[in-house]
Amino acid sequence: MTDASQYLLVCYLAARDGGEPVAPGHVADELDRSPAVATETLQRLETQGYLTYEPYEGATLTAQGRETAADLYETYVVLSAFFRDVLDLAEPDQEAMALTGSVSSLVTERVAETLLEDDDIDISA
Repeated sequence: MTDASQYLLVCYLAARDGGEPVAPGHVADELDRSPAVATETLQRLETQGYLTYEPYEGATLTAQGRETAADLYETYVVLSAFFRDVLDLAEPDQEAMALTGSVSSLVTERVAETLLEDDDIDISA
């Protein structure tokens, strides 16, 4: 669910920051995809029950989509902190976005435990 994970996470972040529905153009810009690809993927996520999609309006996460995206967000925050504070990567948020859907909850938990051992690292959302 890697590519779909990125779409759900972008919708989740956008909904937190500015509300819903989330415009497909915003999703396309955030993920560096064409608007057509973003629209197609959002429509596919609708058929899977993660969101509702209205043409010219945008996407709104369903309860299932919000729950899945919240889990993805936790992984995203942990990975971003790891990439920023441990690996000192130039673009930690982009790297975290790319890997969020590929990392198991066990890996996320272990990375978070490792980060929490270092008092200088903040993994709060």
